[in-house]
Amino acid sequence: MTNHETLMRRAMHMAATARTHARPNPWVGAVVVCVDGSVYEGATSPPGGPHAEIVAMNAARGGGSDLRGATLYSTLEPCSHTGRTGPCTQAIISAGVSCVVAAIADPDSHVAGTGFSTLRAAGIEVVTDVLADEVSAQLAPYLHHRHTGRPFVILKMATTLDARTAIPNGPRWITSEEARVRVHQLRAESDAIVVGSGTVLADDPELTVRHVDGASPRRIVLSRSGAVSATAKVQPCDVWGGSLEDLLDSLGTDGVLQLMVEGGPTVATAFHEQGLINRYVFHIAPIVSGSDSAPGVFVGDSALPLSDCTLISATALGADIEIVLDPIRKKVGTS
Repeated sequence: MTNHETLMRRAMHMAATARTHARPNPWVGAVVVCVDGSVYEGATSPPGGPHAEIVAMNAARGGGSDLRGATLYSTLEPCSHTGRTGPCTQAIISAGVSCVVAAIADPDSHVAGTGFSTLRAAGIEVVTDVLADEVSAQLAPYLHHRHTGRPFVILKMATTLDARTAIPNGPRWITSEEARVRVHQLRAESDAIVVGSGTVLADDPELTVRHVDGASPRRIVLSRSGAVSATAKVQPCDVWGGSLEDLLDSLGTDGVLQLMVEGGPTVATAFHEQGLINRYVFHIAPIVSGSDSAPGVFVGDSALPLSDCTLISATALGADIEIVLDPIRKKVGTS
C-alpha cells in the first residue's frame, strides 16, 4: 500500500464518522499532512457547518502547524462554489497547501471537475483516483443520486433458512438483537423509509431509530386508500398512492439520497420486479419456518438469480447472517 493509499484510507475512516449527520451533503473525510510531519483530520459537519477539508485545516491551525506546503487528502473533490459555506478550493489556495490528493471527482453539477481545475490553475498539484473504487462504494448513495436524480434504494428483508419472512404462531422477531441493531443503523443512514399499509395494519411499526445514534428517517406508507390511522405508531408519515417511479422522482427532488424499503413481500416484490432496488440486504436466521403457507421474500414467480448480483458482504450478526447483494446493471449501449 502506498503512502497516498494509507492516508486516503485514514480519510475514509473520518468520512464514515459523518455518515449519519452530513446529509444531504456527501459524507467526506480529509487528512492534512504538514511539512513538519504533523497530521490532522476532519470530517463533514452537519449542514451549514464546514466541510471536511476546512475542519482538517482548522485542526492544523489549532495545533499550531503551518499549512504552507502541506498535502491535503480528501475522499471527494473539493467544492468550488458557494452554498451554505464558501468554496473549499479558495480556502485551500489561501492556506498555501501545495498538493491535494483526492479519490474521486464530485459529479454534482456545481462542481464536476471545476474544483480540480481551480486548484491546478492556482499552481497546486492535484493527484486523483487514489482508492477511487473504495470511496465510490462508500459514497454510493450520494453518487447515485447525483447521477440519476433518484435515491439509492436498499431493500432489507429478514428470512428463515427456508426463505420465509414469518413463522406461523411464532415470535414476532425471527432474527437476533444484533440484527435488529443493524436494522436501526440502516435506518439512521437512510433519509426515508417506506412500507406498505398492510405492514402498518399487521405490525404497527414505529420505523424510528432507537438502538443507535442518528435521526429517524422520513416515513412513507404506500396506500391506495390514501389514509393511515392517526393513532398508528408510524405517524407522522407521508402517504403515497402513486407509482413507485414517481415516488423515487419526488424523493430525489426533495434531496433524499437513500431510501430504505422495509415492507413485506408485496412491497418488496413491487420494487424488485420494476428493477428499482440498488442493494439487497438479507438477514438470515438459523431457523426453519417449516410452513408452506408462511410468506416468502417475494410473492408470485419473482426470482433473484445470484448470477444477476454481486456479493458485497457476508457478515455474522449474532446467530444470524447478513448477506448484501448489489444487482448487476447493464451499461447503456451494451447488449
